[in-house]
Amino acid sequence: MAQASVSPVHALLRRLHFYIGLFVGPFLFIAALTGVAYALTPQLERWLYAEALYTPSQGQPLPLAEQVQRARDELPAEFAVAAVRPASAPGHTTRVMFSVPGLGASENRALFIDPVTGEVRGDMKVYGTSGVLPLRTWLDQVHRGLLLGDAGRLYSELAASWLWVVALGGLYLWWRRPPAKGRRGGLRALHSSTGLWLLLGLMFFSATGLTWSQYAGDNIGVLRNQFGMGTPSVNTTLAADPHAQHSGGEHAEHHMAMPMVGQAPALKPALFDQALAAARAAGLHAGKIEIRPALAAGKAWTVTEIDRGWPTHVDAVAIDPSDLRIVDRTEFEHFPLAAKLTRWGIDAHMGSLFGVANQVLLVVVGTGLAAMVVMGYLMWWRRRPALRQGPTLIDAWRAMGRAGQGGWVLAAVLLGVSLPVLGVSLVLLLVVDGWLTLRPAAQPALG
Repeated sequence: MAQASVSPVHALLRRLHFYIGLFVGPFLFIAALTGVAYALTPQLERWLYAEALYTPSQGQPLPLAEQVQRARDELPAEFAVAAVRPASAPGHTTRVMFSVPGLGASENRALFIDPVTGEVRGDMKVYGTSGVLPLRTWLDQVHRGLLLGDAGRLYSELAASWLWVVALGGLYLWWRRPPAKGRRGGLRALHSSTGLWLLLGLMFFSATGLTWSQYAGDNIGVLRNQFGMGTPSVNTTLAADPHAQHSGGEHAEHHMAMPMVGQAPALKPALFDQALAAARAAGLHAGKIEIRPALAAGKAWTVTEIDRGWPTHVDAVAIDPSDLRIVDRTEFEHFPLAAKLTRWGIDAHMGSLFGVANQVLLVVVGTGLAAMVVMGYLMWWRRRPALRQGPTLIDAWRAMGRAGQGGWVLAAVLLGVSLPVLGVSLVLLLVVDGWLTLRPAAQPALG
C-alpha cells in the first residue's frame, strides 16, 4: 500500500536507477578499478623504467644535435624523428621519438639518451601526446577498451554515458526518500552516503570520459567547435616567400637548399638546438619541452610546453626552420575559459594536474564507485522481490500527465541522439521493461 503514495517521477527514477545498477553496473565496476590502477602507476613506472628515465652522469650536456644523432645512429635511416623531449632536469634523460612503420595511431618508438655521455639508456614504445610508457599504455587501453580496439571502447562509453544519470538519480532518490522508521543505517544508507560524498567526482568522471568517447565524443567535439570552445593550436603552415622564385644570390640559394623537413634523411639535427633557443627566447620557460620537426616542406617546426601540472604550462610556438622566426604562438593564459577547463579536466582525469593529491582523489572516487556497485548488487540479492513488485518504467510513465509523458519522451530522444550509446542501450532497457510490464505480477522477480 505504501507504493501508492509514490509519485510517478519517483517510481520511474527508482526503477531506472535499479536497471542501470543491474545492467550497467559491471561496466562501471571495471572502469572504476582499471582507472584506479592507472592512477597508481606513475610512481611504479618511474621505478620500473628508472634506467631509461634517469642517469647518474653529471656534467655539461651535449648539444641536442649530437644527442639526436646518437639516437638516429641506432635505428634504420628511414625512420623519421617525430619529436624530441630534452632532459627536463639534471639526472634525467632526453627522449628522442621516431615514427616507425607498424606502430598504432599515436604510438612512437622512443630512445632515451644520456644527455651528458650520449649513451642510449632505453628503447621502448611510447603512446599519446603525454608520452606514457608501456605499463601505463597497457592499462590505458584496458581502461578505455578492454584491449578490444574500437569495439571495446563501447564499454567505457556505456559506463560514462550512464554514470551521470545514475548519480543524479541517486541524489533525487536520497532527497525524496520516505521518513525512516526504526533504526537508521545499513547497506542502503551506506550506499546513499557514499554516493553523496562522491557525487561531484562521479559527475566529473562522466563528463571527461564522454569527451574521449567514440560517438558522444564526436558530438561534443562538434558542439565545442560550433561555439568556439576548441583548444587553440599553433598554425604550422608557412606562407610562401613571394621573392623565392625571383631573387638571386644567397637568399634564393638558402631557400632552395632547405631540406624536405619531415623526412629522416634530410633532417638537420642542429635545428633542434636552434629551435629550442628560439622558443626560450620567445618566452617558453617550462622545464618539460617537446620539439616537433615539420612533417613536410612548407610547414613550421613546433616547440610546446608539456608540463600538465599546476600551474599548467602548455604554451607553444611555431618556428620557420629557414630563419627561426616565430610565425605563430599560443599562450595558455589567453585560452578561452572553456578551453582551459577542457585542458584541466583531461589532466585531472589522468591524475597529472595536482600530482599525488590528484592521484589520491582519483583512487578514492574510483574505489568508492566500485564499492557502490558491489553494495547495489548485495542489496538486490538480499531483497530479490517479485518480478512485478513496484511499477516498471512504462507503468510510471503511463501514470504521468500528458505534459510529463511528452517531456520524458523528448528528453530521452535528445539524450539518445547526443549520446548514441546511451540511446541504444536505453532502447534495450525499454524492451526488457516492456516485457516485465506485460508479465503477470505474481511471477518471481529481478528487482
